Amino acid sequence: MSGRVPLWWDEAHAYLAKDELLGSVVEQFGPQGITSREDLFQTLVRSIVGQQISVLAADAIWGRLVEHLGEVTPLAVLATDQPSIAACGVTRPKASYIYGLAEQSELLLNQPWDEMTDEAIKKHLITFRGIGPWTAEMLLMFHFLRPDVFSLGDIGLIRGTQRLVPEAETKEAVGEIAERWRPYRTAAAWYLWRILDPVPVEY
Repeated sequence: MSGRVPLWWDEAHAYLAKDELLGSVVEQFGPQGITSREDLFQTLVRSIVGQQISVLAADAIWGRLVEHLGEVTPLAVLATDQPSIAACGVTRPKASYIYGLAEQSELLLNQPWDEMTDEAIKKHLITFRGIGPWTAEMLLMFHFLRPDVFSLGDIGLIRGTQRLVPEAETKEAVGEIAERWRPYRTAAAWYLWRILDPVPVEY
């Protein structure tokens, strides 16, 4: 995976390697972990494309979108139209969201991110159509590289945790288990996803 590696990753890897539940998973997949593409709009569009579909389907649609647009930027999106975006395999609502975000890109993107808490970033992002809590949490993890994010709206994290602790039958129970991985729940999430799919997801 190419991109910027978080400064905290090595410490997170060492911390989680000692965990009774996750340690063997960390050992299996090693120190390579999450990275950021450093392009917020591209990461956001990729997250929207991936909402509620498989990683394989999302990758295929993303490839067609990149082929159509050349590069995924607000200007490139606005230079086409919503039906053309939908023709890449994106649902019509998602095409509408992507187009709307391109139109509002200046307000969306130009924020003092480094001065904002995780919750403040999430609160800002979910004011835009097409960005819900899950998408905002993926951005916190994969773009902003915040170290302690855990999305209880992500079915992969629920199932990954349940593989380790089968009796964790509810989201609340999974959330309680995830508390043990603070302050590196983002890294824990990355390893939980590996339990279900060894190929890392990229946003």
